[in-house]
Amino acid sequence: MAYRLGVLSSQTAPVPVVVVGNVAVGGSGKTPVVIWLIQRLIEHGYRPGIISRGYGARSTEARCVDASSGPDEVGDEPLLMARRTGCPVAVGRDRPAVARALCEAHPDIDVIVSDDGLQHYALARTAEIVVIDERVLGNGWLLPAGPLREGVRRAVQADLVLTHGPVSSALAGRLNGVSRAAMALVGERFERLGHPAQTAVAADFSGQSVHAVAGIGRPQRFFDQLTDLGLAVIAHPFPDHHAFTPVDLAFGDGKATMLTEKDAVKCAAFALENTWVFPVRASIPDAALQPILEKLSRHGRQAA
Repeated sequence: MAYRLGVLSSQTAPVPVVVVGNVAVGGSGKTPVVIWLIQRLIEHGYRPGIISRGYGARSTEARCVDASSGPDEVGDEPLLMARRTGCPVAVGRDRPAVARALCEAHPDIDVIVSDDGLQHYALARTAEIVVIDERVLGNGWLLPAGPLREGVRRAVQADLVLTHGPVSSALAGRLNGVSRAAMALVGERFERLGHPAQTAVAADFSGQSVHAVAGIGRPQRFFDQLTDLGLAVIAHPFPDHHAFTPVDLAFGDGKATMLTEKDAVKCAAFALENTWVFPVRASIPDAALQPILEKLSRHGRQAA
Protein backbone atom coordinates (compact mmCIF):
# COMPACT_ATOMS: atom_id res chain seq x y z
CA MET A 1 0.00 0.00 0.00
CA ALA A 2 2.87 2.37 0.78
CA TYR A 3 4.29 1.84 -2.71
CA ARG A 4 0.86 2.17 -4.31
CA LEU A 5 0.23 5.48 -2.55
CA GLY A 6 3.68 6.81 -3.41
CA VAL A 7 4.92 6.94 0.19
CA LEU A 8 7.70 4.60 -0.89
CA SER A 9 9.20 4.54 -4.37
CA SER A 10 10.48 1.60 -6.40
CA GLN A 11 14.04 1.60 -7.72
CA THR A 12 14.76 0.87 -11.38
CA ALA A 13 17.33 -1.74 -12.39
CA PRO A 14 19.88 -1.04 -15.15
CA VAL A 15 17.97 -3.39 -17.51
CA PRO A 16 14.33 -4.55 -17.82
CA VAL A 17 13.08 -6.85 -15.08
CA VAL A 18 10.63 -9.73 -15.46
CA VAL A 19 9.25 -10.91 -12.13
CA VAL A 20 8.13 -14.51 -11.63
CA GLY A 21 6.11 -14.95 -8.46
CA ASN A 22 2.99 -16.29 -6.85
CA VAL A 23 0.24 -15.14 -4.53
CA ALA A 24 0.48 -18.14 -2.17
CA VAL A 25 3.28 -19.45 0.02
CA GLY A 26 5.37 -22.14 -1.68
CA GLY A 27 4.66 -25.12 -3.87
CA SER A 28 3.29 -23.51 -7.04
CA GLY A 29 6.09 -24.60 -9.40
CA LYS A 30 7.77 -21.22 -9.70
CA THR A 31 11.41 -22.35 -9.98
CA PRO A 32 10.82 -24.53 -13.08
CA VAL A 33 8.98 -21.57 -14.61
CA VAL A 34 12.02 -19.34 -14.06
CA ILE A 35 14.19 -21.94 -15.81
CA TRP A 36 11.68 -22.19 -18.68
CA LEU A 37 11.62 -18.41 -19.05
CA ILE A 38 15.41 -18.14 -19.09
CA GLN A 39 15.69 -20.82 -21.75
CA ARG A 40 13.04 -19.18 -23.93
CA LEU A 41 14.61 -15.73 -23.59
CA ILE A 42 17.98 -17.13 -24.66
CA GLU A 43 16.32 -18.71 -27.69
CA HIS A 44 14.97 -15.26 -28.60
CA GLY A 45 18.41 -13.68 -28.46
CA TYR A 46 18.39 -12.23 -24.96
CA ARG A 47 21.23 -12.43 -22.45
CA PRO A 48 19.36 -12.93 -19.17
CA GLY A 49 20.44 -13.05 -15.56
CA ILE A 50 18.59 -14.16 -12.43
CA ILE A 51 18.19 -12.51 -9.05
CA SER A 52 16.79 -14.29 -6.01
CA ARG A 53 16.37 -13.84 -2.29
CA GLY A 54 18.60 -16.86 -1.68
CA TYR A 55 16.45 -18.35 1.05
CA GLY A 56 18.57 -20.31 3.52
CA ALA A 57 21.84 -18.58 2.62
CA ARG A 58 24.17 -17.67 5.47
CA SER A 59 24.46 -14.04 4.36
CA THR A 60 21.77 -11.66 3.18
CA GLU A 61 24.25 -9.37 1.38
CA ALA A 62 24.24 -9.15 -2.41
CA ARG A 63 26.55 -11.69 -3.99
CA CYS A 64 26.92 -13.60 -7.25
CA VAL A 65 26.57 -17.36 -7.49
CA ASP A 66 29.52 -19.21 -9.02
CA ALA A 67 30.59 -22.78 -9.65
CA SER A 68 32.16 -23.09 -6.20
CA SER A 69 29.12 -21.77 -4.32
CA GLY A 70 27.45 -24.04 -1.81
CA PRO A 71 23.71 -24.19 -1.04
CA ASP A 72 24.38 -22.93 2.47
CA GLU A 73 26.06 -19.85 0.98
CA VAL A 74 23.57 -18.88 -1.73
CA GLY A 75 20.47 -21.03 -1.16
CA ASP A 76 19.29 -24.23 -2.84
CA GLU A 77 17.05 -22.74 -5.55
CA PRO A 78 19.58 -20.17 -6.85
CA LEU A 79 22.24 -22.87 -7.09
CA LEU A 80 19.84 -25.14 -8.97
CA MET A 81 18.89 -22.35 -11.38
CA ALA A 82 22.52 -21.44 -12.02
CA ARG A 83 23.41 -25.03 -12.84
CA ARG A 84 20.33 -25.67 -15.00
CA THR A 85 20.47 -22.44 -17.03
CA GLY A 86 24.19 -21.62 -17.12
CA CYS A 87 23.33 -17.93 -16.85
CA PRO A 88 24.52 -15.46 -14.18
CA VAL A 89 22.70 -15.54 -10.83
CA ALA A 90 22.92 -13.19 -7.85
CA VAL A 91 21.27 -13.39 -4.45
CA GLY A 92 20.54 -11.12 -1.50
CA ARG A 93 17.76 -9.55 0.55
CA ASP A 94 17.91 -6.10 -1.10
CA ARG A 95 16.60 -6.79 -4.61
CA PRO A 96 17.62 -3.45 -6.17
CA ALA A 97 21.15 -3.88 -4.77
CA VAL A 98 21.27 -7.47 -6.06
CA ALA A 99 20.17 -6.33 -9.52
CA ARG A 100 22.90 -3.68 -9.60
CA ALA A 101 25.52 -6.16 -8.39
CA LEU A 102 24.53 -8.65 -11.07
CA CYS A 103 24.73 -6.07 -13.86
CA GLU A 104 28.07 -4.75 -12.61
CA ALA A 105 29.53 -8.26 -12.56
CA HIS A 106 27.98 -9.18 -15.92
CA PRO A 107 27.57 -6.00 -18.02
CA ASP A 108 26.37 -7.99 -21.04
CA ILE A 109 23.08 -8.88 -19.32
CA ASP A 110 20.13 -7.21 -21.07
CA VAL A 111 17.20 -8.57 -19.01
CA ILE A 112 16.83 -9.72 -15.40
CA VAL A 113 14.45 -12.44 -14.24
CA SER A 114 13.52 -11.94 -10.59
CA ASP A 115 12.77 -15.23 -8.88
CA ASP A 116 9.88 -14.99 -6.41
CA GLY A 117 9.85 -11.19 -6.45
CA LEU A 118 6.16 -10.37 -6.93
CA GLN A 119 5.77 -8.81 -3.48
CA HIS A 120 9.20 -7.07 -3.50
CA TYR A 121 7.96 -3.70 -4.69
CA ALA A 122 11.25 -1.98 -3.90
CA LEU A 123 12.37 -3.16 -7.34
CA ALA A 124 10.47 -1.80 -10.33
CA ARG A 125 9.44 -4.38 -12.90
CA THR A 126 8.84 -4.35 -16.63
CA ALA A 127 6.61 -7.45 -16.73
CA GLU A 128 5.10 -9.93 -14.29
CA ILE A 129 4.38 -13.65 -14.47
CA VAL A 130 2.23 -15.16 -11.74
CA VAL A 131 2.16 -18.91 -11.15
CA ILE A 132 -1.01 -20.24 -9.55
CA ASP A 133 -1.73 -23.75 -8.34
CA GLU A 134 -5.28 -23.77 -7.02
CA ARG A 135 -4.43 -26.71 -4.77
CA VAL A 136 -2.22 -24.47 -2.58
CA LEU A 137 -4.66 -21.58 -2.23
CA GLY A 138 -6.15 -23.20 0.86
CA ASN A 139 -8.88 -21.24 2.60
CA GLY A 140 -8.24 -18.19 0.40
CA TRP A 141 -7.25 -15.99 3.36
CA LEU A 142 -4.19 -13.80 3.68
CA LEU A 143 -1.27 -14.65 5.96
CA PRO A 144 -1.24 -15.54 8.83
CA ALA A 145 -4.83 -16.82 8.73
CA GLY A 146 -4.26 -18.53 5.37
CA PRO A 147 -1.57 -19.22 2.77
CA LEU A 148 -1.99 -16.11 0.60
CA ARG A 149 0.62 -13.36 0.34
CA GLU A 150 -1.84 -11.29 -1.68
CA GLY A 151 -5.39 -11.83 -2.87
CA VAL A 152 -5.93 -13.93 -6.01
CA ARG A 153 -7.22 -10.86 -7.85
CA ARG A 154 -3.66 -9.49 -7.68
CA ALA A 155 -2.83 -11.96 -10.48
CA VAL A 156 -5.12 -10.09 -12.88
CA GLN A 157 -2.60 -7.22 -12.84
CA ALA A 158 0.13 -9.51 -14.22
CA ASP A 159 1.13 -9.82 -17.87
CA LEU A 160 0.84 -13.61 -17.79
CA VAL A 161 -0.76 -16.11 -15.41
CA LEU A 162 0.40 -19.72 -15.56
CA THR A 163 -2.05 -22.14 -13.97
CA HIS A 164 -0.46 -25.30 -12.63
CA GLY A 165 -2.93 -28.14 -12.47
CA PRO A 166 -6.73 -28.13 -12.53
CA VAL A 167 -8.58 -24.81 -12.60
CA SER A 168 -12.10 -24.52 -11.21
CA SER A 169 -14.72 -22.42 -12.96
CA ALA A 170 -14.68 -20.06 -9.98
CA LEU A 171 -10.94 -19.40 -10.31
CA ALA A 172 -11.17 -19.13 -14.09
CA GLY A 173 -13.80 -16.46 -13.63
CA ARG A 174 -11.58 -14.50 -11.26
CA LEU A 175 -8.76 -14.62 -13.83
CA ASN A 176 -10.95 -13.40 -16.66
CA GLY A 177 -9.26 -10.79 -18.85
CA VAL A 178 -5.63 -11.74 -18.17
CA SER A 179 -3.34 -13.66 -20.53
CA ARG A 180 -3.36 -17.20 -19.18
CA ALA A 181 -1.76 -20.51 -20.10
CA ALA A 182 -1.68 -23.96 -18.52
CA MET A 183 1.54 -25.50 -17.29
CA ALA A 184 2.62 -28.91 -16.08
CA LEU A 185 5.79 -30.32 -14.54
CA VAL A 186 7.02 -33.29 -16.52
CA GLY A 187 9.91 -35.70 -16.14
CA GLU A 188 10.83 -38.92 -17.90
CA ARG A 189 14.07 -40.25 -16.44
CA PHE A 190 16.22 -40.46 -13.32
CA GLU A 191 19.87 -39.42 -13.08
CA ARG A 192 22.29 -40.96 -10.61
CA LEU A 193 23.33 -38.28 -8.15
CA GLY A 194 26.84 -37.13 -8.97
CA HIS A 195 26.84 -39.06 -12.25
CA PRO A 196 24.15 -37.43 -14.45
CA ALA A 197 25.24 -39.42 -17.52
CA GLN A 198 23.96 -42.54 -15.77
CA THR A 199 20.21 -42.56 -16.28
CA ALA A 200 17.32 -44.88 -15.51
CA VAL A 201 13.60 -45.08 -16.15
CA ALA A 202 10.80 -46.15 -13.86
CA ALA A 203 10.79 -49.70 -15.26
CA ASP A 204 14.34 -50.16 -13.96
CA PHE A 205 12.91 -50.05 -10.41
CA SER A 206 10.03 -52.42 -11.09
CA GLY A 207 9.28 -54.88 -8.29
CA GLN A 208 11.10 -52.89 -5.62
CA SER A 209 10.12 -50.13 -3.27
CA VAL A 210 12.11 -46.89 -3.23
CA HIS A 211 12.63 -44.10 -0.71
CA ALA A 212 11.33 -40.74 -1.95
CA VAL A 213 12.73 -37.72 -0.12
CA ALA A 214 11.39 -34.20 -0.65
CA GLY A 215 12.02 -30.94 1.19
CA ILE A 216 9.95 -28.74 -1.12
CA GLY A 217 6.80 -26.65 -0.84
CA ARG A 218 4.51 -29.58 -1.70
CA PRO A 219 6.31 -32.90 -1.10
CA GLN A 220 3.19 -34.88 -1.97
CA ARG A 221 3.40 -33.64 -5.57
CA PHE A 222 6.80 -35.34 -5.91
CA PHE A 223 5.53 -38.54 -4.31
CA ASP A 224 2.50 -38.56 -6.61
CA GLN A 225 4.69 -38.09 -9.68
CA LEU A 226 6.75 -41.14 -8.76
CA THR A 227 3.65 -43.18 -7.95
CA ASP A 228 2.12 -42.24 -11.30
CA LEU A 229 5.27 -43.64 -12.95
CA GLY A 230 4.55 -46.97 -11.28
CA LEU A 231 7.04 -46.78 -8.41
CA ALA A 232 6.28 -48.19 -4.95
CA VAL A 233 7.09 -45.14 -2.87
CA ILE A 234 8.19 -44.93 0.76
CA ALA A 235 7.55 -41.23 1.35
CA HIS A 236 9.82 -39.03 3.49
CA PRO A 237 8.47 -35.44 3.54
CA PHE A 238 10.59 -32.64 4.99
CA PRO A 239 9.93 -28.90 5.39
CA ASP A 240 10.62 -26.63 2.44
CA HIS A 241 14.33 -25.68 2.15
CA HIS A 242 15.24 -28.32 4.74
CA ALA A 243 18.96 -28.44 5.57
CA PHE A 244 19.62 -32.13 4.97
CA THR A 245 22.19 -34.13 6.92
CA PRO A 246 23.50 -37.67 6.29
CA VAL A 247 21.13 -39.01 8.96
CA ASP A 248 18.14 -37.92 6.86
CA LEU A 249 19.14 -40.33 4.10
CA ALA A 250 20.51 -43.16 6.25
CA PHE A 251 17.73 -45.71 5.71
CA GLY A 252 20.07 -48.69 6.00
CA ASP A 253 18.17 -51.06 3.72
CA GLY A 254 20.00 -50.59 0.41
CA LYS A 255 16.87 -49.43 -1.42
CA ALA A 256 17.17 -46.70 -4.04
CA THR A 257 16.57 -43.15 -2.85
CA MET A 258 14.83 -40.60 -5.09
CA LEU A 259 15.42 -36.86 -4.68
CA THR A 260 14.10 -33.70 -6.27
CA GLU A 261 16.66 -31.52 -8.07
CA LYS A 262 16.27 -28.85 -5.42
CA ASP A 263 17.14 -31.28 -2.63
CA ALA A 264 19.91 -32.97 -4.61
CA VAL A 265 22.11 -29.86 -4.57
CA LYS A 266 22.17 -30.12 -0.76
CA CYS A 267 22.72 -33.88 -0.56
CA ALA A 268 25.41 -34.46 -3.20
CA ALA A 269 28.25 -34.41 -0.67
CA PHE A 270 26.98 -37.31 1.43
CA ALA A 271 24.31 -39.25 -0.48
CA LEU A 272 24.89 -42.96 -1.00
CA GLU A 273 25.66 -44.49 -4.40
CA ASN A 274 22.11 -45.71 -5.02
CA THR A 275 20.65 -42.19 -4.94
CA TRP A 276 18.81 -40.79 -7.93
CA VAL A 277 17.55 -37.37 -8.98
CA PHE A 278 14.29 -36.82 -10.84
CA PRO A 279 14.65 -33.71 -13.03
CA VAL A 280 11.41 -32.04 -14.11
CA ARG A 281 10.72 -29.23 -16.54
CA ALA A 282 7.84 -26.82 -16.95
CA SER A 283 5.78 -27.70 -20.02
CA ILE A 284 4.24 -24.43 -21.23
CA PRO A 285 2.92 -23.48 -24.69
CA ASP A 286 5.41 -21.39 -26.66
CA ALA A 287 2.72 -18.78 -27.36
CA ALA A 288 2.50 -18.01 -23.64
CA LEU A 289 5.75 -16.03 -23.88
CA GLN A 290 4.31 -13.48 -26.32
CA PRO A 291 2.99 -10.95 -23.74
CA ILE A 292 6.42 -10.87 -22.11
CA LEU A 293 8.25 -10.38 -25.43
CA GLU A 294 5.87 -7.55 -26.29
CA LYS A 295 6.55 -5.81 -22.99
CA LEU A 296 10.31 -6.13 -23.46
CA SER A 297 10.12 -4.84 -27.03
CA ARG A 298 8.29 -1.74 -25.84
CA HIS A 299 11.23 -1.09 -23.51
CA GLY A 300 13.68 -0.82 -26.35
CA ARG A 301 14.86 -4.41 -26.78
CA GLN A 302 13.71 -6.42 -29.80
CA ALA A 303 13.99 -10.19 -29.62
CA ALA A 304 16.06 -11.90 -32.26
